[in-house]
Amino acid sequence: MKVLLAGGGTAGHINPALAIAGYIKEQEPDAEFLFIGNRDGMEQRLVKQAGFPIKSVVISGFHRSFAPKEIIHNIKTVHYSFSSRRAAKKIIREFNPDICIGTGGYVSGPVILAACNLGYPAVIHEQNAYPGVTNKMLAGNVSRVMLANDDARPRFTDKARFVLTGNPIRPAILATKHDEAKKRLGLDDSKPIILSFGGSLGAKCINEAMAELIARSAKDKKYYHIHAYGQQGTWMPDLLKKKGVDIEKCDNLDIRQYIDNMNDCLAACDLVVSRAGAITLSEIQAKGRPAVLIPSPYVTENHQYHNAMSMVRKKAAKLIEEKDLDGKTLIETVDSILTDLSTLGEYRKNAQSLAITDANERIYQTVKEVLKEHKKS
Repeated sequence: MKVLLAGGGTAGHINPALAIAGYIKEQEPDAEFLFIGNRDGMEQRLVKQAGFPIKSVVISGFHRSFAPKEIIHNIKTVHYSFSSRRAAKKIIREFNPDICIGTGGYVSGPVILAACNLGYPAVIHEQNAYPGVTNKMLAGNVSRVMLANDDARPRFTDKARFVLTGNPIRPAILATKHDEAKKRLGLDDSKPIILSFGGSLGAKCINEAMAELIARSAKDKKYYHIHAYGQQGTWMPDLLKKKGVDIEKCDNLDIRQYIDNMNDCLAACDLVVSRAGAITLSEIQAKGRPAVLIPSPYVTENHQYHNAMSMVRKKAAKLIEEKDLDGKTLIETVDSILTDLSTLGEYRKNAQSLAITDANERIYQTVKEVLKEHKKS
């Protein structure tokens, strides 16, 4: 099987593509792969690190502004939309794939559209509850729209053919057991464990609000905290020091820049406080963890809010919008979940009910089904 994949711009589009390619490679070791990415996108680094070949086109998105600088940018974007499609067609013809898979981001649009125009079978994968512009545009052209969240379905054209697959989840997340993870982390059952983070860069609002809760826990020892403040949050230890917290002397605090053992931390914790990225929520659901979600208001189509609401409506999480977030609100929300065992149990059960833990296999079977249909036609 020869598989062409297109997706980029953010890790949320790139990592699912890498997971799909990795799983297909496991099932079919002789399969060949080619990624197409934006010339300046992070996919160039991530795809090469994963050991897959990648070729480039140049594409950008439209800016919603009439400032002279933005008008010039949009004129360039129009040019790129045509030139990238021509470049994509050339790459596709040369590779001659059996199937093309798009996982979103600007680069996915011209590549998958070019594949469809050339008569190649194509599918797309939508990670979020609120679909991106690119995937909405492509939905009527491709053989299948693979959904991570069924809430996205009404937001697509009726012409699309849907299949619910879920988001690919890292094997280590699925395999790690609760008791084993706690043992490795040196934790016991004496107090609830809170895992909090705001992404690799960190989220200032989450760091500031969490500092209030951590400062209280440093005094009353009510909770154990694992908190990652991110690349842009290196000021947080100093903030905690000003609040009278000595991180080194508090045995219930694990405050660090990054979490490089997320499988253990997620398996061990009782509650997650985080943004509402699609892959993060899929992993939270896979482990059946209740959550306090603080969606980023700075993402396209406010999609993190819609991701979060999918869990909130099922009583698996509580939502705090960034505009409403402060230390007092966060403390009250966390306490309301962790001090009520019936609520905690209900949220765990509901989170687990949302989980799709065989997404890779569902995606693989969808690809095989589309290939079979294409051969018959």
